[in-house]
Amino acid sequence: MARILTAIPKGEKIGLAFSGGLDTSAAVVWMKQFCDVHCYTANLGQPDEPDLKLEDIPAKAMQLGAKSAKLVDCREFLVSEAFTAIMCGSFQVATAGNTYFNTTPLGRAVTSLELARAMRADGIKVWSDGCTYKGNDIERFYIFPRLIEPEMQFYKPWLDEEFVGKYGGRDELSELLENEGLAYRMPKESAYSTDMNILGATHEAKDLEYLNKSVHIIEPMLVEPTWRAGYKVEKEEVSIAFEKGVPVSINGEKFGSKFELILKATAIAGRHGLGMSDQIEDRIIGAKSRGIYEAPALALLHIVYDRLLTATHNEDMIDLQRSLGRKTGKWLYAGKWFDPQCMMLKDAMTKWIGSLITGEVTIELRAGNDYSILNTSGPEIKFNSAALSMEKEECSFTASDRIGQLTLRDNQINTNREQIASYKKLGLYGTEHL
Repeated sequence: MARILTAIPKGEKIGLAFSGGLDTSAAVVWMKQFCDVHCYTANLGQPDEPDLKLEDIPAKAMQLGAKSAKLVDCREFLVSEAFTAIMCGSFQVATAGNTYFNTTPLGRAVTSLELARAMRADGIKVWSDGCTYKGNDIERFYIFPRLIEPEMQFYKPWLDEEFVGKYGGRDELSELLENEGLAYRMPKESAYSTDMNILGATHEAKDLEYLNKSVHIIEPMLVEPTWRAGYKVEKEEVSIAFEKGVPVSINGEKFGSKFELILKATAIAGRHGLGMSDQIEDRIIGAKSRGIYEAPALALLHIVYDRLLTATHNEDMIDLQRSLGRKTGKWLYAGKWFDPQCMMLKDAMTKWIGSLITGEVTIELRAGNDYSILNTSGPEIKFNSAALSMEKEECSFTASDRIGQLTLRDNQINTNREQIASYKKLGLYGTEHL
């Protein structure tokens, strides 16, 4: 059985991951001529668009000609996976000292799993979406649905040469809708494209494909633009508490859901401009791309978690979290977040590392990445000020103990000296200082 269909399966029921934008709106109009289209929209806590509220998207799908349309609540699942990513440090992309918190890959993993589950419940065996063949999402929206439904087939309009030949551009897509009497109100043309969920916003393409275009052209969605003239915010102290690796309160306030905690963290970090990053990354296909990202809540929570991590665990455990976190981050980015090898590492790190991360950190936020950590406390913290105090008091070892420890280094030092001499004889060791 062909898994990826190159032509529309006439007479079949198709489940479309429907965002309400131009691409998926045109896809409904195109596909309804040949089959029954059932639309599924993920509620990821994304803010409403100027002309369209999230809860109105299913009604729009029906207006376009869909046979049915559903809004699927993915918010708690999304935030839960984000907390796992923080525990595991699953962030492999970093440029110039700033981290990308994989907000879009997390959103795609959750969206595709939940929508595929909803389609399966409705007896739909053909998945469709609005992804183009050039990006990462067309792969993510293949891998995850197949984990849910092994018999799922895929009809992606942007892999159908007939569709692409007729409607490959924005003007053609708009004309398709107009011919159906469903004129699409084109939004104000932007210098870049934006995709977002409650975790963050992704800005890419168009002018951002050029490295001489900076963050200054961005109109942020979640973060105040600290680079703009007139930006001013008073410094603010915020205390965040974790229990067993999961954030549970902000300034002593507990929340009814993980999603509500993320909303609060977004508001606090966002007004201080925390969580903006300009990244150069390698897409799944190997080509380099560029994106400017907002992730205020995850940036703030990551600071707190990392502070508690370093105060709680020994150097080797921290090294494992850093190195294995980068590996799980690459798998998340590539659509392998729920593959067995990734599940194994996530389980190990949440159990053996995250379970001890309990405590509270107080931070003074100023603007952007300008902040100070004011206090760190918790029952599992291993920091002991007396152990290395420079004052004359009891310590965990004596001066005589340290003499013995230094002497034990002699074997290693002697071996290294002899090896350096061997390299110098071969002309491989170029420094004149040894």
